[in-house]
Amino acid sequence: MRYSAINLREKLALFSDHWSPKIIAQMNDYHFKLVKLQGDFVRHSHVATDEVFLVLEGEMRIEFGDGHVELKAGEMFVVPKGAEHKTCAAKECQVLVVEPAGTINTGDAGGAMTAPNNIWI
Repeated sequence: MRYSAINLREKLALFSDHWSPKIIAQMNDYHFKLVKLQGDFVRHSHVATDEVFLVLEGEMRIEFGDGHVELKAGEMFVVPKGAEHKTCAAKECQVLVVEPAGTINTGDAGGAMTAPNNIWI
């Protein structure tokens, strides 16, 4: 077995598209995904799973029907399963997302912002 660290900066430098998560690791049935956010995403929910957002660089906002949370580099938040939410970032924000393998980025909403799933970098 080859042992080597995963360098997040190097992986982030491999893509520039927004709202299109890239898988960098798997732990059991969970994927660790890097994603770059900018602008507004579609409001959606994930009925069967929680979703973790860990901000690596920049700032983002997660809006809910009854409030919101602001996150900056070094902060994380767990969106509870079934909670309808919308992510947004005024400027580019780099995020590590942790969620079960196979989770679609637009959850139950679908539509034009649905990214290809299972893309590894």
